[in-house]
Amino acid sequence: MLKRNVTLLLLSLFFMMTTSCSKEDKVSCTTCRSDQTPDFELCKESNGNASVNGEDTEVPYTIYLSDLENNGITCQ
Repeated sequence: MLKRNVTLLLLSLFFMMTTSCSKEDKVSCTTCRSDQTPDFELCKESNGNASVNGEDTEVPYTIYLSDLENNGITCQ
């Protein structure tokens, strides 16, 4: 009986940990190009900030992307 309870507890904990993190860790990335710069990766991090080549810019993604586009950089 104790072994069954421990197994159920461990399975419950595992399930809660895997389902609660899945939405928070969502990151979407795109490649950006410009004649003046090498290609780089722009990502929207789970906190809503933009990151460039893995470095958090501490700027909201929508603002960062808009600024890039206003400067003639294409992201797809």
